[in-house]
Amino acid sequence: MDFFQAGLLALVQGITELFPISSLGHAVILPALLGWSIDQSSPGFLPFLVVMHLGTAVALLLYFARDWWSFGQAILVKSSPNARAERAIFGKVMIATVPAAVLGALFEHALRAGFAAPRTAAAILVLNGLLLFAADRRKPIVSRDLAALRWHHALAIGFCQCLALIPGFSRSGMTMAGGYLVGLNHEDAARFSFLTATPIIVGAAVLEVPKLLKQGGHFSSVALFAGVVAGICAWISASVLMRWFRQHEPEAFRPFAFYCMAAGSIALVLLLAR
Repeated sequence: MDFFQAGLLALVQGITELFPISSLGHAVILPALLGWSIDQSSPGFLPFLVVMHLGTAVALLLYFARDWWSFGQAILVKSSPNARAERAIFGKVMIATVPAAVLGALFEHALRAGFAAPRTAAAILVLNGLLLFAADRRKPIVSRDLAALRWHHALAIGFCQCLALIPGFSRSGMTMAGGYLVGLNHEDAARFSFLTATPIIVGAAVLEVPKLLKQGGHFSSVALFAGVVAGICAWISASVLMRWFRQHEPEAFRPFAFYCMAAGSIALVLLLAR
């Protein structure tokens, strides 16, 4: 993998990991459309993958540093302002990570292998767009803020996140849609989605570390470059998305839904024509 390929994949990873348009789906479809043959069993691919995930996680930690600092204060300093609300939010974030952590550990490789065909990923990307569109159309009956989120709501959002184990479904998109449907506004749904993403992305990278050590733990300049690009793009993406959801509350999912339906359909036609 050369610098151009690594940079483009890292750019796509950094943007699509947070935008509700499926990073895994794009990672499957884009190389197929460009005719790239990337050997995922090569010694350099695993460090590339780990560093990209870590770059994204660091960007999220930095962007939401105030939230994580507030969580730490609420846990360690019981009398801090808003401690009870912050502990409640932190608890729901942890609950929402459980389904994806458990099901991911058990079925991730099987699901990715079963749905990894580019044509399948393109079709599921269309379905991802339809689900986002449907979520925007179905207004929640009850409105609630993050602190008022119940544990079963957080668990339901966590199960929505599990759909992203299949290439084409967006992790952020499904968790945002789930959060919106249980009563959060778009901005709070996005915030909860990104907070939940951090331990999941870190965990995904950490799980690959033992394999990386077996290979000698060598990080090439290409892998490090990809990590920096992914991190910068993820930070910018988080900033853009939080502003977007704050300013476009009624139908904030619409552009991403239309993009997924259009991009998935075009990719499917091109792949079927080959």
